[in-house]
Amino acid sequence: MIQEIIKFLNRLFPPELVTVLVAALPVSELRGSIPLALGVFHFPVEKAFFLSIIGNLIPIIPLLLFLESVSKWLSMRFNWAEKFFSWLFARTKKRSKLVEKYGAVGLIFFVAIPLPVTGAWTGCVAAFLFGIRRRWAAFSIANGVLIAGVIVTLVSLGVIKIF
Repeated sequence: MIQEIIKFLNRLFPPELVTVLVAALPVSELRGSIPLALGVFHFPVEKAFFLSIIGNLIPIIPLLLFLESVSKWLSMRFNWAEKFFSWLFARTKKRSKLVEKYGAVGLIFFVAIPLPVTGAWTGCVAAFLFGIRRRWAAFSIANGVLIAGVIVTLVSLGVIKIF
């Protein structure tokens, strides 16, 4: 599915914008955009890293500001939305013990682990669920994104295999 989205986007937009958009998507984030930028578009490391970080940071502020009100509004109007948000919130609570235990500091490490369901999008949901103040949440998520970006870049370049 991600490959189809990338092909579609690549027909419409330049590779730089495709990289930013893939990094902003909740499914791929920078775990998908950095290997894409390095392996498919053959960007220099710095460019791939920078574009992916920017793309992954774009959704943070809107999510932190509007997740609660949008989820409530949709849940009140649509049965499917209530089911989706109940599932999403329960799943996120279950998988974010670091955030529950350590708050904003735990949020950094939760987002920094470049595994599925541990990126910036899920970090925003976890911050909302555990009542982390928006300013601290944004700071923690941004730092987690930077750390995850370094890890994904090193893995993509094969440096970690050397050690």
